[in-house]
Amino acid sequence: MKTKLVALLAIVASALCAAETPAKHAITHEDVWLMKRLDTPVPSPDGKWVVFGVTDPAYDAKESSSDLWVKSLADDTPARRITFNKPGESGPAWSPDSRKLAFTAKRDGDEVSQIYVLDLAAGGEAERITSLSTGAGAPKWSPDGGKLLFTSSVYPDAADDEANKKAAKERKDRKYNARAYENFPPRFWMSWRDDKRTHLFVQDAKAGAVARDLFAGTKLAATPGFGGTNGNSGENLEAEWAPDGATIVFTAVLNRHDGAFANVNTRIFSLPAAGGEPQRLTNDTHSYGSLAFSPDGKTLLCTTSAEQAGKVYDLTRLASFPWPLKGEAKILTAKLDRAVSRFATPEGSDRIYFTYEHAGLEQLHSVSYAGNDVHDEASPATGTISSLAAGGRALTGLWETTVNPQEVYSFNGAPKRLTAVNTEKAATIDWQPVGHFWFKSAKGRDIHSMIVKPAGFDPAKKYPLFAVIHGGAASMWHDAFVLRWNYDLLARPGYVLLLTDYTGSTGYGEEFARAIQLDPLKTPGDEINQAVDEAIKKYPFIDGTRLAAGGASYGGHLANWLQATTTRYKAIVSHAGEADLIMQWGTSDSAFGREVNSGGPIWGDSPVWREQSPALQAGNHAKGMGFKSPILITVGELDYRVPVNNAYMWFTLNQRLQVPSKLLVFPEAGHWILRGEDSRYWYGEVHAWLAKYLK
Repeated sequence: MKTKLVALLAIVASALCAAETPAKHAITHEDVWLMKRLDTPVPSPDGKWVVFGVTDPAYDAKESSSDLWVKSLADDTPARRITFNKPGESGPAWSPDSRKLAFTAKRDGDEVSQIYVLDLAAGGEAERITSLSTGAGAPKWSPDGGKLLFTSSVYPDAADDEANKKAAKERKDRKYNARAYENFPPRFWMSWRDDKRTHLFVQDAKAGAVARDLFAGTKLAATPGFGGTNGNSGENLEAEWAPDGATIVFTAVLNRHDGAFANVNTRIFSLPAAGGEPQRLTNDTHSYGSLAFSPDGKTLLCTTSAEQAGKVYDLTRLASFPWPLKGEAKILTAKLDRAVSRFATPEGSDRIYFTYEHAGLEQLHSVSYAGNDVHDEASPATGTISSLAAGGRALTGLWETTVNPQEVYSFNGAPKRLTAVNTEKAATIDWQPVGHFWFKSAKGRDIHSMIVKPAGFDPAKKYPLFAVIHGGAASMWHDAFVLRWNYDLLARPGYVLLLTDYTGSTGYGEEFARAIQLDPLKTPGDEINQAVDEAIKKYPFIDGTRLAAGGASYGGHLANWLQATTTRYKAIVSHAGEADLIMQWGTSDSAFGREVNSGGPIWGDSPVWREQSPALQAGNHAKGMGFKSPILITVGELDYRVPVNNAYMWFTLNQRLQVPSKLLVFPEAGHWILRGEDSRYWYGEVHAWLAKYLK
C-alpha cells in the first residue's frame, strides 16, 4: 500500500510540475513579428532611473504602439509605463536635474512630430514644447536645463517658420510633378532626396517660446556640399551642447555633392548657441561621429575612421580631443584591431566603456582616457550587447541572443537583467542556442561559422542544410534575435542553418575586412562552399545531399554568384541581390566605393567588373558548372540601394536559360521587407521553395 501511495504521489507531483512548465512550441511568424522591440535604455543624470521605449508591434502598422517605460536603478521594483499614446515616442532625453523627459512624438492635432516634455516629479500630462511646421526631433537639454537643442528639416533659404510654410505651400500648389537633381545621389536607401535640409534649432524649454534656426543665413549652410550624413531614414545631423552651454558641437559633411567620385568625409564643427557662423574644428580627411563629452567636461570623445584613399574599409576607432578642441585626435584604441560599435562614459570612472564585434558576439570592454590599454569587462558569455548608455554612475544597455530577445541590463559590475519584457514568451519557444565552429580556409584564413538547429532537433536524424549568407559585406552574423531572416523561423521546417562570416566580414580585424577588395564575390563564395563542406564533416546530422543557400543584399549578391558558379545547391533564395556589377554601379545610391572595391572605373582595365559579375558567368550553364539550381528571387520595388532592375535581370537570365525560377516583387517594400503581412508571405514562400526542392 505504501509503495502504491508513493507512486501516486510521484504521478501527482509530475503532473503539477508539467502544469507549471510552459509547453514549448516551434517558433511561428507571430512569435517573431509580435515580439516586443526595445529602444536604447537611457539612465538619468543622477543614475537613479533608466528610461526606454517599448514597441508593441502589430501586423497592421496602424495598430502598433510605442511607449516609454521607466525603471528604478536603486531597487528591483518592476519597470512602469509612463506614456500611453498610440503614435509613440522616440528619442527620450533627461533634463540635467533628472526631473523631466523631453521626447519626440506626433500626438492628436500634430501634422508632424514635435517635442514634448514630461515632468516626472510633478506628474501630469506631457506638454508640447515646439510648434514648427517642419517638425522637430532629437532633443538635447542645455547644461542648465533652460533650453532645448533639436533638429528640423527646412526648405532652402527659409529664415523662419513662416518662410517654411510659404515654401511648402508653393510646392503643394505646383501644377507639375517632377524631381530635379544636379548632385549625386538623387536617392538613398528607400527615399528620393528632396530640397529640404536638416538644420539645428535652439528654443527655451517652455511652450510658446520661439525656436531659432542656428544655420539660417550662415555661409556654411549655404555651401552646395554642406549637410548631415545620409542614414537609413534620411539625413542625420548629430549635435551636442558643450559643457559651458554657450557652444554647440556637431558633425556634418562639406562635400556631399562629391559622392560620385570621392569619399564624403564627416567633420566636426562648432557654433555659438546664441547664433553665429559655424567654425570647422577638424581639418584632416578622417570622418567623425558619436560625439560625447566626458563627465568632467574636459574631453570631447568621438568615433573616427581614417578614410584611407584607395581602401574599402577602415576600422571605426575611439578617439578624444581636449576641450576646447585643439590639435589632432588621440586614437584611444589604435592597438585594437576591431571596430568600436558604441561607447559610454559613466561618472566616477577613469575608463570609457565600449563594445565591438567578434565571432558572433558583442561584449563589453573599456579603455582609459590615456588610451591603448583595452580591458575586457564583465559580460554575458554569449549574445550581443546591442546598445549602451551612461547616466551618473549608471551603465545600462540591451542584451540579446538568438533565443533571448532584447531586455534591459545594468553593466555596473556583473551584468544584471532589469526587465522581463520578452522572457515569458521566449520561454514557450522550442529553440536552442547557436553553436560555433572555426575552420581554416583554402587561403589560410580562420573562418568562423554558427550553426542553428531546428525545433524538435534529434541528433540521430539527418537534416538538410541551409547556408544563409549575411549582407554587408562589412557586417557579421550576430548571436541575436533578428526580425528579418530570423534564424529559428527559417530553420523551423526541419533545416540546419549555417551562418558563415566570409572574407570581408567585420569582427575579425581590418585586414580581414579589406581582403574583399578586388575580390568581391569569388573568395567569399568559395569560403561559403568550404564552410558547407566543413559542417558536413563536423556534424553527422547534416545531410550533405540536400543543400540550399540564400541571402539578402550582399548576401543576395553571393547567392546569385553561387547559382552562377556551382551546381551543388538544390535550391537558392536571393533577396535584393545584384545581377551585374556594372549595372549596380550605375543605378545604386553609391558609386565611388564600388570603383575602389573593383579596381577602378567601369571603363578602366580592371577585370573584376567582368570576371566577378554574376550575369557574365552565364556561359557556365552550357558547361554544366552553374545555373542549374532553382532560384527564388525577391525584391522591394522601392529599393534604391540594390535597385529592382537587378532582380528583373536575374529573373530574365534564369528564364532565358530555362532554370526553374520565381520572382516576388513587393511594391511597398524598399531594401527590407518591413510590413508584417509582406514578411509573413515572404517567409511562407521561402519555406515552400525550400520544401519543393529539399524534402
